Amino acid sequence: MTIPTLPNNYPLLIKQILKMPLAQASQRQIVYRGDQRFTYPQFAERVHRLAGALDALGAKMGTTVAVMDWDSHRYLESYFAVPMSGCVLMTANIRLSPEQIAYTLDHSGAEILLIHTDFLPILAAIRTRLPKLRHLVLLTDAPAADISLPDGFTGDYESLLAAAPAQRDFPDFDENTQATTFYTTGTTGLPKGVMFSHRQIVLHTLGVMATLLMAGLNAKFSREDVYMPLTPMFHVHAWGFPFAATMMGMQQIYVGRFLPEVVLKLLATEHVTISHCVPTIMHMILNAPAAAAIDLSGWHVIIGGSALPRALCEAAMARGIDIFSGYGMSETCPLMTMSQLRSTTLDAAPDRRDAEIATRVAAGLPAVFVEIRIVDDAMNDLPHDGKSIGEVVARSPYLTPGYAGNPEASEALWRGGWLHTGDLGMLDADGTLHIVDRLKDVVKTGGEWVSSIGIEDIILQHPAIAEVAVVGVPDERWGERPVAFVVARPGADATDEAIKAHVRVRADSGEISRYAVPDRVVFVEALDKTSVGKLDKKAMRARLAASVLAPS
Repeated sequence: MTIPTLPNNYPLLIKQILKMPLAQASQRQIVYRGDQRFTYPQFAERVHRLAGALDALGAKMGTTVAVMDWDSHRYLESYFAVPMSGCVLMTANIRLSPEQIAYTLDHSGAEILLIHTDFLPILAAIRTRLPKLRHLVLLTDAPAADISLPDGFTGDYESLLAAAPAQRDFPDFDENTQATTFYTTGTTGLPKGVMFSHRQIVLHTLGVMATLLMAGLNAKFSREDVYMPLTPMFHVHAWGFPFAATMMGMQQIYVGRFLPEVVLKLLATEHVTISHCVPTIMHMILNAPAAAAIDLSGWHVIIGGSALPRALCEAAMARGIDIFSGYGMSETCPLMTMSQLRSTTLDAAPDRRDAEIATRVAAGLPAVFVEIRIVDDAMNDLPHDGKSIGEVVARSPYLTPGYAGNPEASEALWRGGWLHTGDLGMLDADGTLHIVDRLKDVVKTGGEWVSSIGIEDIILQHPAIAEVAVVGVPDERWGERPVAFVVARPGADATDEAIKAHVRVRADSGEISRYAVPDRVVFVEALDKTSVGKLDKKAMRARLAASVLAPS
């Protein structure tokens, strides 16, 4: 039996998220770099004013509005004002090459661009390649008296907000209307546009909140927390947490351009309790000179984007940080799993601390609304025995339907009715997901699949090593062999043979395959990273192929 439709068929729109902190009279603030502070009513007024400013620029339903900014209150305002107006928010990846930025802005159809002064040189280099852009709006931290508007700009952000009405009506529309788009880069081809609707973002917000609600021994999250994202807001809606933090009326801290000393200062002065970042960022924070004098206990940090190494987990735990993994990808909005400690697992373990660390570094349990499978090439399910390895596929109401203007890639992403992650993983009997490696990064050597992540985790436990990345290179005899790029700790006495011996000990114990011992160890000053701080193994493989180190 189908029940009657409600008199007001309440659509799941992003505007409903913003209603909650106002209805619950949150006394918290949105804080930018410790210098600017806005109450939730003030923030909501700025959202209304931004929407009015976009109206004045001719924005209509479906108009794409792009943003190039550091993490800021302005970015958070655009998260709401743009889609609430029926426009599409395009979050431009500021760390791509100028050519890729030009492609993504043009491909998205952006007509209005909000751009920080730091990125004006990039704009100058690509402006002729952006014929669809009608309006440029300047974003700056400079006082109004010091603002000099560049040629071709309609106005600066604060002046446009000041001239706009303090209230703007946001009528209902179809919840399946596109709300956001951003571009993800793969191993080949041009960046691909990922799309999400209002309904999907609202469901993801509820999924984040409900998943963290189930946490017992770690990963606690409530309206009393102080939230500070350390992942860029252009990347998958900063993992969706700004929407959840806003809905809960939490204190929110935005750092601007990432600088470890600024982050550490805000951690101390703003009493931050929850953040999220990639492993590289956590490594930088823990190793920053200022970190030694700051109490980091009570800070909850979700690690994603790359596997959480055991050594980094232990280093963070030693500082009192509640560190744990989350797993997802650009196409999944992104949360799919989260590692949460359970007393039943820890109590049954022979070594409670070892079991705790193993849980924290695992991808974790499926998030609310998410189904996870491990499948073989024929899409058959593999046993949940913690040993059977296959591709991770997923379903959820908030996964992207596909890539803009790329039906072939969209079909490949969703073949068989499940989203294909391109990750190899295994499931335990208790439902915990373990990511083994990316399909493109696993080393196929000696007839075995060897996890590059597993080798990296072992090498990072050597006291002389600060960072490591392992890639497979072609080998006539073995198919592929692992090569390790390593960054040594300052003053450490590390040699390639010492690193190989360190891995060999673990191979001899049976912990890892004997084929996992790297053929070569390459010492570098810094590892190649992607635009969001992940290890760029494609660049490392290319570096090997182009150097004298490449196999003859």
